[in-house]
Amino acid sequence: MTIRSAFSDLAPELLREQTLPRAETIPSAWFVDARFEALDREAVFARSWQYVGHEGRVAEPGTWLASEVAGEPVIVTRAEDGTLRAFYNVCRHRGGPLALGDGCGRVLKCQYHGWTYRLDGRLRGVPHWNLVELFDRDAYGLVSLRVDTWEGLVFVNLDPAAAPLAETFAGVAERIAPVRLRDLVFRERVEYDVRANWKVYVENYLEGYHVPIVHPELVKLYDFSSYDTEISETWSLQHSPLTRDEHIYGKGGRAWYFCMFPNFMLNILPGRLQTNLVLPDGPERCRVVFEYFYADLETPEAWARIAEDLAFADRVQEEDVEICEHVQRGLRSRGYDRGRFSVNFEGGVFHFQNRLRRAWREWLEGDVERRPPEPLDPRNED
Repeated sequence: MTIRSAFSDLAPELLREQTLPRAETIPSAWFVDARFEALDREAVFARSWQYVGHEGRVAEPGTWLASEVAGEPVIVTRAEDGTLRAFYNVCRHRGGPLALGDGCGRVLKCQYHGWTYRLDGRLRGVPHWNLVELFDRDAYGLVSLRVDTWEGLVFVNLDPAAAPLAETFAGVAERIAPVRLRDLVFRERVEYDVRANWKVYVENYLEGYHVPIVHPELVKLYDFSSYDTEISETWSLQHSPLTRDEHIYGKGGRAWYFCMFPNFMLNILPGRLQTNLVLPDGPERCRVVFEYFYADLETPEAWARIAEDLAFADRVQEEDVEICEHVQRGLRSRGYDRGRFSVNFEGGVFHFQNRLRRAWREWLEGDVERRPPEPLDPRNED
C-alpha cells in the first residue's frame, strides 16, 4: 500500500482552506494517528527548505556538516573551489554512510567499504575493483540536493521543483532592518525532547494567547497590549514592543518572532537571535533544537547578559514543553476533536493549518510518486 492510498478515506472538505472567523481547527487525529507521520514527511518536510546549520560550520574549503532532512541523511560540503554543495550522505556502492558528523578533509570516505568521493560529489577511489566490468565511474557520483543560504543560515531541499529559498524569506530582512542577522555570532546549541507531535509545538509557538497564563515572567517583558500578528505567504510574524523598564535585553526595543513554514523560527530580540527548529520524532514526540547568536561575545557584561538570557529562555522552554505535553494528552482524549480560533491571537496557527492542508492536498493529488533526483554528473555541471 502506498502512502497516498492509505489516505483514500480522508474527507476532501478537511483539506480545504478556510477563512479565520468561521474556521475550525484540524482534527485531533492529525496529531496522534501514526499514519500522518509519513504524510508529514513526504508532503511537508521533503518538499520544503529545511535548516541544517550555520554557514560557519562549513566556512572553509575542505569542510562538511552532516544532518538529516525528512528522515534522509544529508551532507553539505565546501569544496576546494569554495562552492557550497549538498548530497545524500549515502555511498553509491551499497548505501553505507559517508560522514558520521561534521568534519574536514580532501575526500569523503564510506564507513562501510572505503569508497571515496571528492567534496564536489565525484567518485574518486574504489578499492579492489579491478575485475569489475563495464563500470562508469562518472555515473556513480553522489546524488546531489538543492542547498542555499540566507543570512548565514544553511538550508537543504529534497524537492528539485521547490521554489527558491529567497521566496521563503521574502521581506524578512527588510522587516527587521537595520538588524543584520548575519553579523551575529554563534554561542550555544540547546535541545529539548518533547512528548508531543511536532505540530503541537509549532502551534504553541504561533500564538501569544497562552503567554499570560503559561509564561508569567515572559509576559512582563512585553507591552502586551500592542502584541500583533502579521501573515505572509510563507511566514507568520508575531511582534511586540518590549517594556520601557530595564530588562535583560536593555531598555525598550522590540521582539520579533518569525515562523517559516513548516518548522523553523527566528526569535529576534535586541542583540540576540535564537533559531528554533522543530523535528518530528515519531507520531507523538518531537525534538526542538535552539541555536543562540549574539552581537557581543567579548565583554564580561555581555557574558553576564548571555548567561541570564540562556537561563531565562530555558525556563520559558520548560513551560512550553510542559503545556505541549498536556495538550498532546488532551488530543488523544475522547472529549476533544476540533476547536475554533481566536481571531485576535491565533491567526498564526490558522495560517499554519491552512498551509498544512494545502501541502497535504497538493501531494495527495499527485498522480505519481515523486522520483529522487538524478546522481550528480560532473560533466554537465555548470
